[in-house]
Amino acid sequence: MSAFDEDALAKYREAGEILTTVMAEARELVEPGATHLEVAEHAENRIREEGAGLAFPVNVSIDEEASHATPERDDEAEFGEDVVCLDIGVHVDGYIADAAVTVDLAGETELVEAAEQALEAAVDAAGPGVPVGEIGAEIEDVIGAYGYTPVYNLSGHGVERFDAHTGPNVPNRGVDRSVELEPGQVVAIEPFATTGRGKVGEGSEEEIFELTQDVSVRNRAARQALEQVREFDGLPFAARWLDASRDEMALRRLVRQGAVKGYPVLKEQDGELVSQAEHTLVVTEDGVEATTEGLFS
Repeated sequence: MSAFDEDALAKYREAGEILTTVMAEARELVEPGATHLEVAEHAENRIREEGAGLAFPVNVSIDEEASHATPERDDEAEFGEDVVCLDIGVHVDGYIADAAVTVDLAGETELVEAAEQALEAAVDAAGPGVPVGEIGAEIEDVIGAYGYTPVYNLSGHGVERFDAHTGPNVPNRGVDRSVELEPGQVVAIEPFATTGRGKVGEGSEEEIFELTQDVSVRNRAARQALEQVREFDGLPFAARWLDASRDEMALRRLVRQGAVKGYPVLKEQDGELVSQAEHTLVVTEDGVEATTEGLFS
């Protein structure tokens, strides 16, 4: 997006407004006894009702889970005394808003506050010409002051049309040499705070996938699944979004053939708790604009 593309800017803003509204509804549904699937499907359906698209499946990450967790089909898992991260992506004509909040059902108020305050400091620091390493230093300082650790091997990221994860990466720690933000860029800044040592690794669960290359597929069921996958505009999708008749084996066949890749759930390596807070920012000539403003009010 150029710095003066008003049509694109309007769509980024619309996506942010829809996301903010839907997130407020979704977080109210997160309570003991409700299911992860109910919350995810409510948010996803509301985004569609608003005439927007899903930039990726609604992430419902619990306790040590940091990212890429979304319910499976017919998932009956319920919320208990959990730390719950909701990460939602909305697009309007491909222009994306990406944001996350943490809902505390476990009495971890300060852990949640650490991520939110780190995000606020990062937004205050961001602007054209600001090195992303300086933004990471703000995040690291705030989370450290709370007695927690940032998740070092996760970062914020650029956002482009139909692509929710591009450069530049915005680290969650201070970096001496780094690129500077430029007017016209859109970035998602997302501090993660943890009670652990600050590293995530891949778990065994995998419910989010993405088309990587459009290959020729001979198996009928896999070919039918691929036809539906093409409808997601190259954006990540949940296995449960595929028609029930297109079974798990068809999806796994697509993965083996290199047509589709999966995103394993990312978990804090020590099994410790993780909180998250995220805004999408448009970098302007004289500052930044949060398209998801109001998310934490």
